[in-house]
Amino acid sequence: MTDTTVPPSADTASALSIQLYSLRDRLGDRRAATLAALAALGYAQVEPYDILSDPEQLARELAAAGLTAPTAHVKLLDTPVERAIAAARTVGVETLIVPWAEPALFADRAGVTALAERINLAAARAAEHGLRVGYHNHDFEFSARIDGRPAWEVLVELLDERVVLEVDTYWASVGGADVFELLPRLADRIRAVHVNDEEPEPDDPPTLGVPVVGRMREVTALAADIGALVVVEVVVDGDPLPAVERNTRFFAEALS
Repeated sequence: MTDTTVPPSADTASALSIQLYSLRDRLGDRRAATLAALAALGYAQVEPYDILSDPEQLARELAAAGLTAPTAHVKLLDTPVERAIAAARTVGVETLIVPWAEPALFADRAGVTALAERINLAAARAAEHGLRVGYHNHDFEFSARIDGRPAWEVLVELLDERVVLEVDTYWASVGGADVFELLPRLADRIRAVHVNDEEPEPDDPPTLGVPVVGRMREVTALAADIGALVVVEVVVDGDPLPAVERNTRFFAEALS
C-alpha cells in the first residue's frame, strides 16, 4: 500500500476507523503488513470482522502496528457468547457488533421480537464483562414494514438501551431512511457509522430514502456532532487499495 494520504491529526484519527473487511483479500499471511500500512495512512483504529480465529495473534499484530480495535463485527447469533467475549477481551474490543440477521426475521413483529430477545441476552452477558453489544443494519431492515413503520425502528424500540447502533448510512438510505434525520434523533444510541465515498455498484438496488451519495461530508459532520466513530468501508471490484486511500483522504479531511 502506497501512502498517498496526509496522516490525520490526533483528534481526527481518534474519530476514524476502517472496516478490515474492505481489505479481506490482503489479510491472511499479509495481515500484519496490511495493518502496518493502515497505521501509516494515519489510522489509529480498525474494525475487525473476525476476532475468533486467532485472537492472540490478532492482538499481537494490532499492538505491533500501534492500532486498537474498539469495535468488531462478530456473528453473535451463531457463536457462543462466552467465546466471543473471551476473544474480545484478548483483542481489546469494547463493542461486539452483530453484522447481519436473516432478512426473513423482519417480515413481522414476532420475528423482530425474537431477534431483539437474542441480542438483549447477549448484551446482558457482555455487560457482565464490561463490554457492549451493537447492531449493524443493511437495507432490508428499513424497507421491511411492520404496522406501517420500518422494521428497523421496531427493532430499536425492542432492544435494551445498552445495545448500541452502528448505522450503515448508505444501506439505510437505500432501504428508505433519512439519515440526516435519523442520526441526530438517535444520537444517544448511535456509537458508530459506516461510510464510503464511492459510487454505487451497478447491481445495487435503487435508493428508497434520502440519498447520501455525494453528501458524505454532511453525513460525516453529523456523525462528528453526535460523537460517533466514523468507520470507512470500501467495497469495490478489483484492487481495493486505491479506493481505501481515496476514502481515507476524503474522510480525514471531512473530520479535520
